[in-house]
Amino acid sequence: MIEKLEEIFKKGSVTYYNSSYFFPKKIREDVTKLYAFVRVFDDLVDSVPQKIEEYYNLRKLYQLEKSGYNTGNIVLQNFVELARRKGFEDSWIDAFLDAMESDIYKKVYYSIEELLKYMYGSAEVVGLFMMKILDLHNDSMYYARMLGRAMQFLNFIRDVQEDLYLGRQYLPVEDMEKFGIDKMECNEGFIEFIRYEISRYFEFEREAEKGFKFIPARYLVPIKTASEMYKWSALRIKKSPCIVLSKKVKPRRTKIVITVIKNFAGVYLWRSLNPII
Repeated sequence: MIEKLEEIFKKGSVTYYNSSYFFPKKIREDVTKLYAFVRVFDDLVDSVPQKIEEYYNLRKLYQLEKSGYNTGNIVLQNFVELARRKGFEDSWIDAFLDAMESDIYKKVYYSIEELLKYMYGSAEVVGLFMMKILDLHNDSMYYARMLGRAMQFLNFIRDVQEDLYLGRQYLPVEDMEKFGIDKMECNEGFIEFIRYEISRYFEFEREAEKGFKFIPARYLVPIKTASEMYKWSALRIKKSPCIVLSKKVKPRRTKIVITVIKNFAGVYLWRSLNPII
């Protein structure tokens, strides 16, 4: 059963999937259950054409599973069990599902304020789910949200071309206007626009990293690794912003594994000097 969920997880995110190998076995299984749930809904609204009826049917099945009805859907069964065991708040789950639904009808974001509201449901609550899976103190809640926000914002930068294909634009239109551009094409204005958004990503990321002090070393290694892979992607895009118009910047699996190995030594030394609060 877990193998099916792993297949969904692996297909959805190379960075998260490979980093998660370095969680303890039980934690990794819970992370897999979470990301399988997130991915199946996301895939329905990201398909071409969108599988709108399937999205609403799956959401109804989730409500049935949550109410105690056996739907036979292993993704939903495992997620509902996980949510109950770890104490996920219903409002977080609803916020995620509402964000996925908004991808059906909302295609363009005009301001950062508008985008932040979307990112709460689509990414920040995933950070909250992870906080609960890892049994972190509630004082880490803000930082968990910020890490989810930072990573998704970098995804929006990295996936500009893919989102254009889907008829979407997440990066705020008002930011494009600051640099005098009205379309995504390689020119000086576009280069400065992307670098501006990369700077905003780093602001979110630096804020999120303040919360690493709440995370035990055995959990921090994979989280820090995923975070560093996102920073690596961001720096590569900052160097050549127009790359996002032709390819998706991602680290290779070997780079992820090498970073994990380096982090084992570094994290445990850092933790010895910075005990958990």
